[in-house]
Amino acid sequence: MLTKQKNIVPITALLIGAAIWGIAWYPYRLLEQSGIRGEASTTLTYFVALLMGLMLFHKQIRAPNFLDKAAYLLVWIGVCSGLANIAYILGIIHGEVMRVLLLFYLAPLWTILFARALLNEKLSLRGYWVILLSILGAMTMLWQRGNVFPFPVSYGDWMGLLGGIMFALANVLARKDQQHNVQLKSLAIWLGVTLTGFFATWRMESLPLISNISTDTWLLLLGLGFTIFFLSIILQYGLTHIPANQAIVIMLFELIVAAIASYFLTNEVMTPKEWIGGLMIVSASLFSAKINHEDSMSQQS
Repeated sequence: MLTKQKNIVPITALLIGAAIWGIAWYPYRLLEQSGIRGEASTTLTYFVALLMGLMLFHKQIRAPNFLDKAAYLLVWIGVCSGLANIAYILGIIHGEVMRVLLLFYLAPLWTILFARALLNEKLSLRGYWVILLSILGAMTMLWQRGNVFPFPVSYGDWMGLLGGIMFALANVLARKDQQHNVQLKSLAIWLGVTLTGFFATWRMESLPLISNISTDTWLLLLGLGFTIFFLSIILQYGLTHIPANQAIVIMLFELIVAAIASYFLTNEVMTPKEWIGGLMIVSASLFSAKINHEDSMSQQS
């Protein structure tokens, strides 16, 4: 009973974070329409979050707090989070929202593999079902008549797939890193995304002129930065206290919010083939929730 009560707060945090992420794609599309490309908008919004974090958590930035044996985990959390967020945002800007998100949520497949390698979580029979359903769901969604193999056919699809892989790895690393608190992990994420975004912006030569950014656009950028700051804190809190595979399932709530939002805001409608593939991917995520339950029961017995 006490364990269930303790889990209410981190589970609620993950649900709130998932709901906000389910609609966060829309402001980034608005920024793209105003002339700020995805790489630049990601860099600027996460830089705002980073500045807020540095102001509020400056006491945590001391060598003994992060220059320890687990410092490499913070580095890799930052790198993986940077790649995950850049890929995710570029995907939802240039692709169909639900296709990108469903490919992103192949993450349970990658989570199982990463959790096995990094957390020594056992791969049960349900784990094999997760792998099978995830692969079949992706193949169903991606298959196109005339193509021999069901590979992603669009830029948005590739970004969704890459984002999911990096997101899963970042989640598992956050779970593995029990030496650092939520504040330091969040700082690592903001810094990682800011640096990754800046590099991508520089490579794509997409940095906008400051003088060309309108007041309304600045307000939108600042608002998104504040939102990301809040999201990072509550998500890192949830991911630190909830098993990796269970966290992925809770965050499937994002799909519900995104499906409703994309229908009303952009009139995007999924095809029957995409619905079937999507249901397989969601089913795989639900199976992955049972994996941690079985592991925890075996550890208690």
